[in-house]
Amino acid sequence: MKISDFNYNLPNSLIADIPPKIRGMSRLLVLNRKTGDVIDKKYFDIADYLQSGDVLVLNKTKVIKARLKTITESGSNRELVILEKHSFDNDWHRHRVMYRKKLNVGDKLAIGDSKIFVEQIQGDGLAIVKCNHDLLDITEKFGEVPLPPYMHRDANESDVERYQTVWAKDVGSVAAPTASLNMTDELLTTLTNMGVMIVYLTLHVGLGTFMPIRADNIEDHHMHQEYFEIPSKTVETIQKAKLSGKRIVALGTTVARSLEYSYKVFDQASVDVSGEADIFIYPGYRFKVVDSLITNFHAPKSTVLMLTAAFAGWDKILPAYNHAISEKYNFLSYGDSMLIL
Repeated sequence: MKISDFNYNLPNSLIADIPPKIRGMSRLLVLNRKTGDVIDKKYFDIADYLQSGDVLVLNKTKVIKARLKTITESGSNRELVILEKHSFDNDWHRHRVMYRKKLNVGDKLAIGDSKIFVEQIQGDGLAIVKCNHDLLDITEKFGEVPLPPYMHRDANESDVERYQTVWAKDVGSVAAPTASLNMTDELLTTLTNMGVMIVYLTLHVGLGTFMPIRADNIEDHHMHQEYFEIPSKTVETIQKAKLSGKRIVALGTTVARSLEYSYKVFDQASVDVSGEADIFIYPGYRFKVVDSLITNFHAPKSTVLMLTAAFAGWDKILPAYNHAISEKYNFLSYGDSMLIL
């Protein structure tokens, strides 16, 4: 398969660069992946499609204010993005970053009273840096919300709240699990009262999700690892639902990837699961855990678009996207959502 096979024309006017005025008031396109039928709804209409006993799985990662504006010894500006948390990098004094403009090994950068030293240049705009202070503390004090570049603006105070889920807890992501940005406490309460089981996992969103595919052949693309944790309670709830014929609904592609990467555990004992997920899901993949998917509208040629195409079929996704374009849905992180049944 070629990367060009998963392309479509996305008008710039439909790329959402600000969130809806009220969280949860976005639109919802419901896609039947068997028939290809689509229905225009509102996000809160998700409640009409879930049933008692279904399991809705949420990602409780929390986005770091990861964008840092530093100064070189010569007085030039250098922007760093502190990258996602992994199982092997709990020491936040030394960490991987993305950077803009030129950096060299040995460069010294300043932010506030902190000094950041460039230890290693890894290529593709990535580097390893070391700091005399905890980089997580620095991001909290000086950092900005790492909005995607396509928004073409700096983050503001409203983004601190809105580029974060309402249940965010585990610090470690540098991009939001965007389908979850439209979910509200009120809708979760409605679903719970209906008998829908709400459970959580954590996947720290980073390079594996947002790095572009540079290979012409999809099979040649290498996914970066992203750290995830699935608690035993979530494993047990999914196991019981599967045995009783209930659906597992993934809120977002990060949830879907975590569950599918860990699929073997759902046939075993209920234990805590963690690891570094590098699964690349594209058409031809057969889903083993996820029965329904709530997701946003994704960029052309992206890994997340390919995951949705694997779930519903590109022959169903492309017409659905064309319908969304004709109906002027909002696309990407702050945009509207799809429910794929």
